[in-house]
Amino acid sequence: MQQGIAVIVISSELPEVLGLSDRVLVMHEGRLKANLVNQHLTQEQVMEAALRSERHVEEHVV
Repeated sequence: MQQGIAVIVISSELPEVLGLSDRVLVMHEGRLKANLVNQHLTQEQVMEAALRSERHVEEHVV
């Protein structure tokens, strides 16, 4: 039987993250904003998800 192993890596170095991971989770203020599968994931896609979550938060600041 094959077992998977989960390892959490926190880094702002996108090439490192993409080289190490099968899946990238983008979080903002403790909430999951994107769950991206790394089969053909690019740095641009990760940044788009990160910036989209920041814009979403800024729009709702009172």
